[in-house]
Amino acid sequence: MTKAGSKGGNLRDKLDGNELDLSLSDLNEVPVKELAALPKATILDLSCNKLTTLPSDFCGLTHLVKLDLSKNKLRQLPADFGRLVNLQHLDLLNNRLVTLPVSFAQLKSLKWLDLKDNPLDPVLAKVAGDCLDEKQCKQCANKVLQHMKAVQAEQERERQRRLETDREAEKKWEAKQRAKEAQERELRKREKAEEKERRRKEYDALRAAKREQEKKPKKEANQAPKSKSGSRPRKPPPRKHTRSWAVLKLLLLLLLCVAGGLVACRVTELQQQPLCTSVNTIYDNAVRGLRSHDILQWVLQTDSQQ
Repeated sequence: MTKAGSKGGNLRDKLDGNELDLSLSDLNEVPVKELAALPKATILDLSCNKLTTLPSDFCGLTHLVKLDLSKNKLRQLPADFGRLVNLQHLDLLNNRLVTLPVSFAQLKSLKWLDLKDNPLDPVLAKVAGDCLDEKQCKQCANKVLQHMKAVQAEQERERQRRLETDREAEKKWEAKQRAKEAQERELRKREKAEEKERRRKEYDALRAAKREQEKKPKKEANQAPKSKSGSRPRKPPPRKHTRSWAVLKLLLLLLLCVAGGLVACRVTELQQQPLCTSVNTIYDNAVRGLRSHDILQWVLQTDSQQ
């Protein structure tokens, strides 16, 4: 294996078989593009540099089997670090890591892991153990993978719970919106019905007023004397009663006239006049006739014949 002690140089010149040693190269960043052009490099040593982060493109080096990142200043690993699915050996000794990305659980081929001398989260530090020998480092890889799978599962459950909560909230919001829209539709429907009823009442009131106005002239016409063309002639009362009343009125008038003349001719000085003499004669004859009932019988017979 050829070891490079300074920066620069052709990476192909530093490739020894399938192993590329860039340790002690005083690197501040990883030459990802150059590394990606070397798919045969399955072993990469980046230890003892000044790396603080790894670019996300670094996770495209899926051909890596062994990776040494010890003795750098890494504070975190890329979120998609789990893309390095062929990785079996990972050395992260003496960095500044506190946690590992959730995608770390996807490193199913990982057999060896060293996390010593990192300010790890207490729970993760307890799971990782000391890693003082080969056996402990293998156990560390297995336990950390199991732990990260549990973390991933918990995060997935939490994500599902959030999604479910969001769905429930969305359903409630949609139900609330539907209820609001239904209430608005009902309100518009009720307002429309009320407006229709109001218009109908106004129309009925106008028709009633118009009918009243049409009735008034008819009432006035009915109260006024009916014209010959527009009124039906009254049925004349029976002619019998009409004739009887006419005869009685005539007789009463005649009697009054006769009585007046008779009184004048008999009581006053006019009794010597020729006219009064005639009147007195008629009176005497009338009295005799009434006494014999001839005139009365004649009146009654005449009335019954009519």
